Amino acid sequence: MLSALDTDSREALFAHLPPEVRLNRLLEIPQGKSEYEIVDYFRARGAECASDYPSFLGAGVYRHYRPVLVDTVVSRSEFLTSYTPYQAEISQGTLTTIFEFQTMICQLTGMEVANASMYDGSTAVPEAAMMAMRLTGRDRVLVARTVHPEYREVLGTYARHQGMSVVEVEYARDTGGLAASDLETKIDNKTAAVIIQSPNFFGVVEEVRLAAEIAHRHSALLVFVFTEAVSLGLLEPPRDADIVAGELQSFAVPPSYGGPFAGIIATKEKFMRQMPGRIVGETKDTRGNRAFCLTLAAREQHIRREKATSNICTNQALIALMATVFMSVYGKEGLRELALQNLSKAHYLAGKVPLRFTGPFFNEFVVSAKSPGAINESLLEKKIIGGLPLKRDYPELENTMLLCATEMSRRPEMDIVAKAFAA
Repeated sequence: MLSALDTDSREALFAHLPPEVRLNRLLEIPQGKSEYEIVDYFRARGAECASDYPSFLGAGVYRHYRPVLVDTVVSRSEFLTSYTPYQAEISQGTLTTIFEFQTMICQLTGMEVANASMYDGSTAVPEAAMMAMRLTGRDRVLVARTVHPEYREVLGTYARHQGMSVVEVEYARDTGGLAASDLETKIDNKTAAVIIQSPNFFGVVEEVRLAAEIAHRHSALLVFVFTEAVSLGLLEPPRDADIVAGELQSFAVPPSYGGPFAGIIATKEKFMRQMPGRIVGETKDTRGNRAFCLTLAAREQHIRREKATSNICTNQALIALMATVFMSVYGKEGLRELALQNLSKAHYLAGKVPLRFTGPFFNEFVVSAKSPGAINESLLEKKIIGGLPLKRDYPELENTMLLCATEMSRRPEMDIVAKAFAA
């Protein structure tokens, strides 16, 4: 390098730098190690992590069992390195898996059409809101305070430059569910959509039909949001909603420090042309064989910019494939059994701690606690990850914590958590 630059020393190479910013010594890092020493080092660091600690932390990211078949399938090079499905003639495998994914999401949600996936649940929510604005010609959106706080933050970020007015609807202080009276007060003939989540951020199962009736009475659309996809194995599908936006992290996607995840938007067929993202459809090739192609791709790369319905530039194909394999492995009955396990374990733990709300819940619930931080510290000493203190996002719930129990929760661990609250 010095020869090519016609320079005779390393000092001359850095002569242009002021002396006060030059180190003038070797970096204080250890000498190089052999490969097996490096492997041993990182194994030791990995052992220090809490990845194998029992966890009662939910709040939009859930600890579920991941069938080994999931990684076996998604690690195949055909999927792991596949190109996005622009050229159907060489992307039939990817298009097939997306088609199956869309079909399963429709069965899961009770909707008639689903897209090929979104980045995650948080971006699916504002996309659903903007979709409702296009469909109704209105610019006002009501969102329940029981929708995930971070989802509401993303919605607010989108709203700033979309001409969207976002108004929050309160929750009932006794049940933890949507306050229907507040919704009745705030909805008007300028409202494009009412956005609710069920189970909501407090884990409470909402009255979806009631919210739909109020929204439809004012010609607004109901957007149904879910963060815990396993709940759909047991709860009634949100057929009364007009748009469903959700997160599939629970379907074999590891928490992984917060991503990547896979969101969805599903809706009724009459609203399909305003749905963001892309849709894969079934057709026939020139020989009459079953084939797949991109049926709808309403983004500016494919149509005029002013007609584009989304800034989502792609789908989460590989992560969505994880969810597809998960749904295939469990099937209808298996998913129901999984949901029942979550329900029963959560109610076992809830029966041993002081509940804050009276509303029905699935696998998450809010617990009263004088010192949530101290409880979490005591649990961590026992190598157990506790729940989420709610004070940051809900100041009025200062002495509360959100707990979650899934099929991975064991009775001895739940008993330890219960004792921490008793203490």
